[in-house]
Amino acid sequence: MTPEPVEITLATLRALKRAGGKFACLTAYDASLARVLDAAGVDVLLVGDTLGMLVQGHETTIPVTLDDMIYHTRCVARARERALIMSDMPFMSAATPAQALANAARLMQEGGAHCVKIEGGRVMADAVRLLSERGLPVCAHLGLLPQSVRKLGGYRVQGREQHAAAELLEDAKILEQAGADVLLLECVPATLAGRITAATELPVIGIGAGTDCDGQVLVLYDMLGVTPGRRPRFSRDFLAGRGGVQAAVEEYVRAVKAGEFPGPEHAYS
Repeated sequence: MTPEPVEITLATLRALKRAGGKFACLTAYDASLARVLDAAGVDVLLVGDTLGMLVQGHETTIPVTLDDMIYHTRCVARARERALIMSDMPFMSAATPAQALANAARLMQEGGAHCVKIEGGRVMADAVRLLSERGLPVCAHLGLLPQSVRKLGGYRVQGREQHAAAELLEDAKILEQAGADVLLLECVPATLAGRITAATELPVIGIGAGTDCDGQVLVLYDMLGVTPGRRPRFSRDFLAGRGGVQAAVEEYVRAVKAGEFPGPEHAYS
């Protein structure tokens, strides 16, 4: 008899952090690939608003709607057996705490998400606190914020200056105190990501944030080498030289958990 798959929960991620283990995350937007990722051992399936660019063909994530996110989360949830499903709160869907609560509830109730991800620092603390008090799990997203790309002036590494690094560290502490369950750091210097990871009890997921984070996430299409144009520096083509998508994902999971990915060449200083 085949044993039942062990379900990944937030408690699983916290236990891995305490034990010094690593966990692997990838984006997923549909049932077919979500099933492959789940079977290959991916711990967290992130239904990212990157689907706006990679699936819908937009220039940024800004046009993605809450209904879009619910639809794609529902597709992933139908295929998932063991992985934790994290879903992005899309552009301006958490502009107020009350709005964040209502929209996060829809992502969980209608979409099947286990956790929602909200971009932004301390300004989002009240929203995070309200969701936490109502029992809705939250991943706080710091560093490069794709939904704010028009304000940032492009996709740029964040936290390089001393004051900006100090602000990001303080943001992480504030959001942890507000009740966040997970933290995601995108495109920050590896040393800063290491400091933040050590300073919080939250499981920390990195993307372009060096090797010291507790978990790693990549956009699936990037790590399969099918994203149009230049692949991000922090990614790697795991499909090259392998027999198929599942083998590529299995190698990604192995490399993350062994601490072999990301390497120094994928990090920012």
